[in-house]
Amino acid sequence: MLTAIILTLNEEKHLPDCLASLQWADHVIVFDSFSTDNTCDIATEYGAQVIQHKFENYAAQRNAALNTVTTGWVFFVDADERITADSQAEIQTTIAANHSKVGWWLPRHNYIFEKLTLHAGWYPDYQLRLVRREHASYDPERHVHELVDLDGDAGYLTKPLVHINYETVPEFIEKQHKYTKYDASILFQEGQRVKPQNYILQPLRQFWWRYKTLEGWKGGWHGLRLSVLMGYFQFVLYRELRRLEKADT
Repeated sequence: MLTAIILTLNEEKHLPDCLASLQWADHVIVFDSFSTDNTCDIATEYGAQVIQHKFENYAAQRNAALNTVTTGWVFFVDADERITADSQAEIQTTIAANHSKVGWWLPRHNYIFEKLTLHAGWYPDYQLRLVRREHASYDPERHVHELVDLDGDAGYLTKPLVHINYETVPEFIEKQHKYTKYDASILFQEGQRVKPQNYILQPLRQFWWRYKTLEGWKGGWHGLRLSVLMGYFQFVLYRELRRLEKADT
C-alpha cells in the first residue's frame, strides 16, 4: 500500500493536474499549511484527505506528514509535479517486488521557462521521494532543500517525474534570491567568510560548470541564459554572505 503526500500552501494553480496524475495511489494526503485559496476544496474534490498543519520549515513539515501515514510506502510529490504513466508503472512494480531497498530516487524532467531542460545541471535531478515509512525521516537541521535520513539502502528508478519548474524569469529570480539567502546563512554558520576574489571567481566557475561541464551549451540560448543566471546568483550569494558579516560586527 502506498500513500502519496503533497505539501501545499496556496497551490490551486498546480494542484488539479498533480492530483489527477495520482489517482492510482492507494491514499493521497494533501498536507496543507493553511492555504487561503481553493487548495483544500480542490483536494477534497479529487478525493484526497486534507490535513492542515502549521508550517515551521520543510523538514519539520515532511516529518509531521510522515507521522500521519499508516501504509508501508510513502511517495512525496510536489504540487508542481506530475506522474507519468511510465513512472506510475515503475513505482507500482518496484514496491510490489518487495525489494530490500527502503527508498528510491526518482529522476525529474524539469520544464524551465516552459522548455524541457536536459542540460546545465537540471537532469537527471534525482530526488529521494519514495520511502518505506518506518525507515525514513528528515534531517531537522536542514530546513530548505531537505535531506532524508534513511535507515537502509536506496535504489534508483529510471522513469522521470514531470516538474513544472520556474515558468518565468521573474519567478526564477525571486526564488533564487530566497535560496541564496538561506545558503549564505549556512555558509556564515559554518564560519566561511568572503574573500574579494569570491565575487569574480565563484560566478565564473559556476557559469563554466553549468555551461561547459554540464553541457548547458547544448540547450542553445536557453542553456546560456540559465548558466549566466546561475553564475550571477553566485555573486548574489557572496554579497549576502558579506551582508551577514557586516551585521555581525
